Amino acid sequence: MPTARELALIALYEILENGKKPKDAVDEVSDSLDDRERSFLMELVYGVLRHRDTLDWCLRDFLRKPAKLSVDSRNNLRLASYQILFTRVPEWAAVNEAVEMEKKRRGRPGVINAVLRNLLRRPGSERINLETLKKGSRALYMSVLTSHPEWLIKKWLKRFGEEETLQLAGANNTIPPLTVRVNSLRSSREDALSELSKLGIRGEPTPVSPEGIKLKDFQLLKELANLRGSLVVQDEAAQLITYLLDPQPGERVLDACAAPGGKTTHIAQLMQDKGEIVAVDSDERRITRLKENVAGLALKSVTIVEADVYGIGKAGGPGFDRILVDAPCSAIGVIRRNPDIKYKHTRKDILRFRSGQIEMLRSVSRLLRPGGVLVYSVCSTEPEEGEEVVERFLNDSGDFYIINAVHPFLGPFMKDGFFRTYPHISDMDGFFGARLCRKV
Repeated sequence: MPTARELALIALYEILENGKKPKDAVDEVSDSLDDRERSFLMELVYGVLRHRDTLDWCLRDFLRKPAKLSVDSRNNLRLASYQILFTRVPEWAAVNEAVEMEKKRRGRPGVINAVLRNLLRRPGSERINLETLKKGSRALYMSVLTSHPEWLIKKWLKRFGEEETLQLAGANNTIPPLTVRVNSLRSSREDALSELSKLGIRGEPTPVSPEGIKLKDFQLLKELANLRGSLVVQDEAAQLITYLLDPQPGERVLDACAAPGGKTTHIAQLMQDKGEIVAVDSDERRITRLKENVAGLALKSVTIVEADVYGIGKAGGPGFDRILVDAPCSAIGVIRRNPDIKYKHTRKDILRFRSGQIEMLRSVSRLLRPGGVLVYSVCSTEPEEGEEVVERFLNDSGDFYIINAVHPFLGPFMKDGFFRTYPHISDMDGFFGARLCRKV
């Protein structure tokens, strides 16, 4: 049976070469593992993703021609060096396992052994050697130190300054808490906390969301099987977006980018499952998850439509009381949950997302009745995908205006009518939201 290290190698290939999401890649290879081994597998995969560029910098001194190594050999070195530099795994075990894996794959075990032995010969304090970088570009130094792309670090330095940039990048490299939302149609938060306690799972109420629970020292979702239907995995910031929308029982609501359904099902909860929610998504695979999540909570108010939301927006006149546009974005706000995002995008990608978001907002807004409320949101920290999109839309449309949130607990996250959360400030994912009203 493959070891956790061997499975981590497979998962990293799927993530970094084929673009698979870390959670999906880990799930696909971990069926044969017990809880302890699966936890170790997750630590290896996510650890390498969080620190990939730092690891590569540390290894570069010992590789004459790193580009000639295969993808698997590079990832093998990353796995071993992550264990040496960032975990308590015995150094000999990290090296021996890496060499044995290389032999099995008929790679270059001699190179792997030599590189890792040379790394070990350095005193511990010098293994992550960034001294030469300190003398050059501050952005490059911070980029390697935190394993974030230099273009993003430069943006943050201009926007936040050095200290806060390091805080934000550092927060992105931490393991985020697992947060769930209580299905208030079936249970209360107090009852859910009691049931979790009976299962030996420690939880505490989220400080802002009235329905959230933050689980302590807990990562394995299968342990929540007995509470399926009562709990939904959803970060606190994502929960707050639904409160920004503030849907009411009996209304007609459009969730324009609904899958996998976290916000759709929350909208139904706040509406007491009374009214009509049209949940739209065009991705067949994501639609399947949306249907499963809606069925799992036994919701009757949700109608699922597999369609292109642009087409829906252009097809008809106003008819919805409220619309949520949780637009496709760079997802830079959720790097701590999906660290591979750091390596996927460039500055040009952010601008490309912005163009699509503006077009989507224009298209979908046509379906809102006069006096209705539209919330635009993205899980991104970047103003190009947030404030700039809304400001461009308002300038072009002429019949929308920004209104403030109605729930007082959202006040600390509002500025100039815009909602924002950041991982390093609130221990939530990085979200942006704006609440817009159509003129009567």
